[in-house]
Amino acid sequence: MRFPIIAAALFLSAGVAYAQGTSVTTNILNNKGAAIGTVELKGGNNGTVLRVQLKAGALTPGWHGIHLHANGDCSDHAKFVASKGHVNHAKKKHGLLNAEGPDEGDLPNIFANADGSVNAELATRTLMSGAQGLKDADGSAIVIHANADDHNAQPIGGAGARVACGVIK
Repeated sequence: MRFPIIAAALFLSAGVAYAQGTSVTTNILNNKGAAIGTVELKGGNNGTVLRVQLKAGALTPGWHGIHLHANGDCSDHAKFVASKGHVNHAKKKHGLLNAEGPDEGDLPNIFANADGSVNAELATRTLMSGAQGLKDADGSAIVIHANADDHNAQPIGGAGARVACGVIK
C-alpha cells in the first residue's frame, strides 16, 4: 500500500534574505557508503523545499525521521555522527509538537514504501544561505533515521540510529 506524502510547511526560524532560486542536489549515502538516492533542495526568500527521492531497497518500509544536521560531514558511514546535532541557532528543543520547539533541523517524517523507496517533498522555514543557513561555512547534512520521530521526545524523538546521510554545501 502506498501512502501519499503531503508537503508540510514548517515554521521554524527566520533568517537573512538571499537570492530566490538557490538550488542544490545531494547524494544520500547509506551506512556502507553506497548512494541510495538524492535530495534536491530549492531555496527561496522564506525557506527551503526538499525533494527526497530514494531508490528501492534504500530504507526499511515504514516511517523514518529526517532532520537537518549542523555539520556537512557524512564521512563516518557507520554512524554519521560527524554531522553533529540538528541545525539549531535559536537553541530550541527538538520536536515539531514540542511547546519549547521546534529546532531548525526538525522535519516531518518520510514514508518508505514496501520496496524501500521514497518520494517525498518537505518544506521548512530554514534558509539555504546566510550566516544561519544550511550552506554556512561548514555546510549542513540531511540525516535519515531508522525509526519514526515522535516530534516531542528529547533529544531526537525516538528516531533511533542514523541510517542515511547527505552533505549540503
